[in-house]
Amino acid sequence: MTKVREWQRMDNRKRGKDMNIIETRQLSKTYRRVVKREGLGGSVRSLFRREYEEKQAVRDMDFSVREGEFVGLIGPNGAGKTTLIKMLTGIIAPTSGEIQVMGFCPNDLKNDFKRQYAIVMGQKSQLFFELTTNDTLRMFQEIYGLKEREFQETKAYFTELFGAEKLLDVQVRTLSLGERMKMELMAALLHNPRILFLDEPTIGLDAVASRQIRGFLREINQERGTTILLTSHYMEDIRSLCDRSVVINHGQKIYDGETGELFEKYQRDRQVTVSFDQAVERTELPDGAVLVEETPYKKVIRVPREESGALLQRLMGYGPKDVIVEEDEIGRVVERIYGEGENREER
Repeated sequence: MTKVREWQRMDNRKRGKDMNIIETRQLSKTYRRVVKREGLGGSVRSLFRREYEEKQAVRDMDFSVREGEFVGLIGPNGAGKTTLIKMLTGIIAPTSGEIQVMGFCPNDLKNDFKRQYAIVMGQKSQLFFELTTNDTLRMFQEIYGLKEREFQETKAYFTELFGAEKLLDVQVRTLSLGERMKMELMAALLHNPRILFLDEPTIGLDAVASRQIRGFLREINQERGTTILLTSHYMEDIRSLCDRSVVINHGQKIYDGETGELFEKYQRDRQVTVSFDQAVERTELPDGAVLVEETPYKKVIRVPREESGALLQRLMGYGPKDVIVEEDEIGRVVERIYGEGENREER
């Protein structure tokens, strides 16, 4: 039985940045799926005796978000991030626990609730590819019952923000991936939702388009006060946008705090790139330093953060032409974060 309690609803005027716009307690979701042995024999047996296994996608999740926050959800594939978002939006029902979003029980799917949030998934489109962007926006105007003046003002704001004047009268199917994502965001934000759920919005985008999308999201959050929950495997999205990050692994929350502290904890190495005018065959390295790349005129060295000063001091003795010090690459940081979740699971 689903055990979901609706919090007492509050008048919008009483809500503020000190109030939780999202709150869950002991929230869990378990899927029951059929297991079938391979081959014809397995298919025949499954007709008469089905075997099932349970997959717990989210386990005892205590989670809250205040109005106006920009929160990043981090985790490997299958960690439970998308399942959590689907429960928060009412797309799927929890197995157990308590959940409220803007004072509503999401799974009731009340129209007043659905009018106050938007969801954008990078791998799924809400646009109609044969329609123009203008026609799509008109359709959303009717769906949300927006008055003409409100529609035109909001459309003008986002058209200017996204630089989309030339994209409004062309078919969606002719847009590039980056252009389409701008239109996805415009359609999602047309009704001025209080909460925007984003699931991998920059997936497949090039560096320029990703940077533009991040800029748009930052302005929407800061200028319009929209609460945003972002899931992304691109740590640059999380790092540059989210003051707070929540790390999920195997359906459980393993970190909830400041994004800067998260990276400070797991970013243990520095990468030093040094180039020379004259050939240098060998360089003496401190303990723990590893040569990542080496040519007579260039060395790339990974070194523990606490040994980076000693490494630079030694490199100065070789008369380098240029030295570049970079933080530990994001991929290695992510591996450490997820690895800690695996170790907790084993214990």
